[in-house]
Amino acid sequence: MSRLTGWWKDRGSAAKVELYTRGSFHFFAATEALAIGLFPVMSSEHGGRLDVLVLLLVCAHAALCGLLTSRALDRVVGRRERPARLTLATSLVTGAAAVVPLALMTDPALLDLKVGTTVVVGTVGFGSAAVTMALESTRRARYVPPAAALATALAALALGHSGGLALGLLLGGLLSSPLLYFTHAFSTWLLATVWELDRARELEARLAVAEERLRFGRDLHDVMGRNLAVIALKSELAVQLARRGRAEAVDQMVEVQRIARESQREVRDVVRGYREADLAVELEGARGVLSAAGIDCRVELSEPPELPVAVQSALGWVVREATTNVLRHGDARGCLIRLAGGDAGAVVLVVENDGAPPEPAGAGRDRGSGLAGLRERLAALGGSLEAGTVPAAGAAGAAGAAGPATASGVFRLRAEVPGQRLRAENAHEEART
Repeated sequence: MSRLTGWWKDRGSAAKVELYTRGSFHFFAATEALAIGLFPVMSSEHGGRLDVLVLLLVCAHAALCGLLTSRALDRVVGRRERPARLTLATSLVTGAAAVVPLALMTDPALLDLKVGTTVVVGTVGFGSAAVTMALESTRRARYVPPAAALATALAALALGHSGGLALGLLLGGLLSSPLLYFTHAFSTWLLATVWELDRARELEARLAVAEERLRFGRDLHDVMGRNLAVIALKSELAVQLARRGRAEAVDQMVEVQRIARESQREVRDVVRGYREADLAVELEGARGVLSAAGIDCRVELSEPPELPVAVQSALGWVVREATTNVLRHGDARGCLIRLAGGDAGAVVLVVENDGAPPEPAGAGRDRGSGLAGLRERLAALGGSLEAGTVPAAGAAGAAGAAGPATASGVFRLRAEVPGQRLRAENAHEEART
């Protein structure tokens, strides 16, 4: 069952919106072929070859409109250039799909008036809406539907139809074409906006990484710059003294050795500071990241996190791993992070979300590489780690954050450090890699 639903859950938000939009336009093409082509022709009193010809023409037009909308969506998301030739072909076929029924309608024995009117109004509406999606200028695109309706009315008059029929075609086109146009235009705008937000979020993440690299480089430069300059100066002085046979050269090299060791210690401190995870920073960062991703996140602290540095670092990595997995591997609506005191002075950390997918049959409990890293960090404190999926009924946190939990439940990770009476409980979704 997970394979059947994975094609949807494994997609990002922008990809889901794109898939839904493409499906809607394919549905429009099928609607045109059935409602505009098949049903009217099947209900015709004649049922002759000309009705079949009209049906084939409508089906070809529907397929062409579906292809044009698909290529236009590719242009919207930046995968293709504007389909100019396909736009021209669709325009010509739309004109033919309107003129041919109008010509056949001049003789009621060839094509029913009701069938012909339905075909003309429908094909012009769907065709003009599809063409507007491929145009560069939005201002010009809005004039296409009324212009197509007016051209249809003029074509009816040119073929000898009555003014009443021409007026009816004009009114039908003015009602159907703009409606389809606004539907297509809004869907296109929505898809472009969603992908733009997705690219902006990715760019923001890259800028954050670049900023962190610059900060690390600046801190490392501040630590090493002065010491390396002093080492270079004293080494040069030692060389000069050694060439002169002066005993002070040994003292200078001893000083160089001392500065080098001091620099090595300072570099370790800088790297250690970047590797350690601060619990307060990780909690606030998880709230901000999940909220930015559209997930309702609550952080509950019954007491300030005044814990030893090693304990804060271990719990901070638990929060960081849980947040990463919720974003990458789940479809959560809500997430709850709770830090509170437990029995006999223990510290309890709970992270719950309602987006855990069902665990594949036969899957082990330690499939994620993130869990292995957490286990190593907790093992340094004498702790242990257990992981597993629990039913949705047992997840009170995520349900309280964003309504009922999903039927698949939550993934729970439990860590305990007896030596420091630390107990961490984390209900989140694990990366199954």
